Amino acid sequence: MVWVFLLLSAWAVAGAACTRLCLAAVRAASVDEDAGHSRDLTLYEAAFLSGGPQRVADLTMVSMARQRRLLLARTGWATVVDPRGLDEMERSVIGAIGPGGQSRIAPVRAAAAAADAVGGIAERLVSAGLAVPDGTRTTVAAGVRQVRAAALVVLALGATALVLPATPDLPRDLVALWFALPLALTLSCLAIARVEVHPYSRWASPAGQRLLGALARRAAGAGDERTYLASVAVRGIRAIGEPDLRAAFAHREPHGAD
Repeated sequence: MVWVFLLLSAWAVAGAACTRLCLAAVRAASVDEDAGHSRDLTLYEAAFLSGGPQRVADLTMVSMARQRRLLLARTGWATVVDPRGLDEMERSVIGAIGPGGQSRIAPVRAAAAAADAVGGIAERLVSAGLAVPDGTRTTVAAGVRQVRAAALVVLALGATALVLPATPDLPRDLVALWFALPLALTLSCLAIARVEVHPYSRWASPAGQRLLGALARRAAGAGDERTYLASVAVRGIRAIGEPDLRAAFAHREPHGAD
């Protein structure tokens, strides 16, 4: 009865993944959905809620580059033009570049993303109920990925059971029906998650997602510098309009380069 072992394995995988997703959804829903009604997001906060620490670093560097205080070359190098940072994040970027005033962009982004200034932004957003606490940051999005993977595992186990030699007292149709049950569990979980908790955000709470949506709607009808930076904060470097600046972030060092 190898197929019974495969069926039990399918149920175990499906049950564990669906349980994780349900617990993640409950934790996400427990964040105060009325938070943030009396405030607007700063651009740094919007960047964090949209893409986390890395997005905050990207936004800071784009903002400085557009003000001609930081030169970002298509070759992947950052050069300080004005060493006076206007806020904590800018000072973090300048400090990450170092006293020589020039560095590759990739390590600067990584160092700025790990700076205390970003940690302060995260703490304020979590306290305000707008960001997901660090311990649950891999909640719903990761749970959905696990359930999707579980559905594929159930399909694979079911297919394996069906190719095994058939027994006279157990038709293949009945075996397929037994495996259809854990598959239905995973698919129904995905459907419910799609309706109840989509979009799946790694960083923003439901209240934070609402504020991000409001920011995006306000920015849609304007064309000033803040609107441009708000688009970068929400959408990331793909929202950068200048080809040279976009190429600077997309540059990758050749394999084996120093």
